This record gives sequence, C-alpha cells and structure tokens, in this order.
Amino acid sequence: MDPQLLIAFATFAFVSSITPGPNNLMLMASGANFGLRRTIPHMLGIGIGFTVMIVLVGIGLMGLFDAVPASYTILRIVSVAYLLWLAWKIANAAAPGTRGRASGRPLTFLQAAAFQWVNPKAWTMALTAITVYAPDRSLGAIGLVALVFGLINLPTVSTWTLIGQQMQKFLTDERRLQIFNWTMAALLVASLWPVLA
Repeated sequence: MDPQLLIAFATFAFVSSITPGPNNLMLMASGANFGLRRTIPHMLGIGIGFTVMIVLVGIGLMGLFDAVPASYTILRIVSVAYLLWLAWKIANAAAPGTRGRASGRPLTFLQAAAFQWVNPKAWTMALTAITVYAPDRSLGAIGLVALVFGLINLPTVSTWTLIGQQMQKFLTDERRLQIFNWTMAALLVASLWPVLA
C-alpha cells in the first residue's frame, strides 16, 4: 500500500474506531458497571473479532452480498433485533437495592467477537475498508487492512471502557447509575438510525 494511502487508511481506522457506535457505547456501560478488568474479555473480543471479520469480508463475504442482495436485508433485521435486546440488557444492568453494583456480567470474549457479525457499524467499517483500501481483494492487501485495524481498534475502543470506569465514582448512587444505563441504552438504540434510514 502506498504510504499516503496507508496514512489515509490509518486515519479512517482511527476515526471509525474511536467514534461512538454500538461497541463503544457498550464498552463505556461495561466499564461503568463492571470496571476495566472485568471488561478486558469484551475489549479483546471486539478487537480480535473485528479483525477476523475484516479478513472474512475481504476474502468472500462481499461477493455473497453482491450475489444475494436479500442477505444484506436479513442481516440488517437480525442486527436491529439483537441491538434492541442488548439495549434492554444495558438499561437493566443495575438491580434495585444494589447501591451501584451491577447485576449480571459483562460480555465474554466469544460474545463480543460474535457481536461484530450483527453490529451495523462494524459491517460498514469492514465493507468500506475492503472496498476503498483493498479493492483488488488480494490476500496481502486484506491482511494489511486487518492488521492496521487490529492495531488501532483495540486501544481506541479501550478508551471507552476507561471513560466508563472513571464514571464509576459519579455512579455510586443507584439512581444515577440507572439514569446512566438507560441513557447508554437510548444512545445504543439511536445508533441504529443509519441502518434504519
């Protein structure tokens, strides 16, 4: 990849990874409810799961969408349904009477990795990255795109967990924690707007 194109791609990877989206909102909520240490498997699941997704999109899944356009519509419907369910879980993460302690548990590594396949923002990022930065779909180009995204994605999404963890001090009150969780759930639902529009 040309050095200028690599810089442009790294910028795209950084901006698309650090801006709000389902992964980042869920990590912030997890950081606030469970802390950094318990959220590490969730962060690793996103970083590794998304990197694997880019490779698989690059080596063939784009062709499936071209050949069977209805598959993309089905993916959107499943994605929206799953995100609505996750929003409900986030909204209800703190049980009444727990004095700010979260009930339940954060996403596991496998759950976070699997979530990438129903995350509309992840699909948009992967399809754009392959289309623009690896248009020939050669294994070398796909591997480079996946590597750059993997190196940039994990530290940027971890930022959201740290922000959530820092908010724990403010969220020690049960009422504030409930408001925070419902706000995160509402933002997660709002992040579906580009998919529905």
